[in-house]
Amino acid sequence: MDMNCAYCAEGALVDAFGIKIGELPASKVYLFKEQSHKGRCIVASKFHVSELVDLSEADRNAFMADVCKVSNAIHKLFNPAKVNYGAYGDTGCHLHFHLVPKYTDEFEWGGTFEMNPKRTTLTEGEYAELVASIKAELGL
Repeated sequence: MDMNCAYCAEGALVDAFGIKIGELPASKVYLFKEQSHKGRCIVASKFHVSELVDLSEADRNAFMADVCKVSNAIHKLFNPAKVNYGAYGDTGCHLHFHLVPKYTDEFEWGGTFEMNPKRTTLTEGEYAELVASIKAELGL
């Protein structure tokens, strides 16, 4: 655990970009506040590791099962044409995946998603509605 890490410390560090949806067996799930891609989430490992290879086989399988579970929820709720997966972490060395629903009528269809396009913010009520729907679909 690293208290300088947003995913370990949570609170204000993660509040700057995400809203916690809940926890799955191997991960914490957040709604990404910038919602240009409706339903965009982050799945962060419960372990403060940088790489998939830093996890045991069992922990890695559990983490990837969580990523799949969140992806299934995104597909069911928002019906994207594709979900893009990004696991960068160059500056924040805590294993996490961005799950970015892509829609064929969107500005980034056919290309790599921008980390934070700063195009779409929602009202507190809209965020709460998205969080509630994803939480329910995940059984949280």
